[in-house]
Amino acid sequence: MDTTVTESVRAYIDTTGQRLRADGCEVKTEDWAGLPVLVGYRADFKLRWMATKLHLFTIVAPATSITESAMQAFTTSAFDYVLARKGQLRGLQSGVAVFPALVGTQIEPRALAWAQQKQQVRFAALARPVVVDASTGAAGAFRSTTTLGFVYSAHLRRKLDCYFPAA
Repeated sequence: MDTTVTESVRAYIDTTGQRLRADGCEVKTEDWAGLPVLVGYRADFKLRWMATKLHLFTIVAPATSITESAMQAFTTSAFDYVLARKGQLRGLQSGVAVFPALVGTQIEPRALAWAQQKQQVRFAALARPVVVDASTGAAGAFRSTTTLGFVYSAHLRRKLDCYFPAA
């Protein structure tokens, strides 16, 4: 995956960091094998979620060209990352969700279609991949309600709209 960072990509990632902070997330930049990755984290507890706590991570990285395979690989890496940090007790009144987002200027249509098609699921863990075209500000992601994880659907849509508003 080419990770050359253009000014529009950097600006979008910086703005996303500001949105995360404004929403009360802990935000930091980490080095993932030489790639600067923005990581946002928040946890919410709601009685209407059957008294569960949802650990929500937002992981944003630059990519000049976003392909379907790059999006799938990044989503897998993001899943592995969040499960290593907060996934040990998931399913016991605790769940994990992640928005793995690649921000670039060249978007393969299949990557966008894959991100918008459905959420990715593991045991008590959800991922809603996000593809961002930094040149237009358009952010594609699955924003619908699902049967699996339905109690979190409205919350995840609100957070997606807050962090990655549709252009």
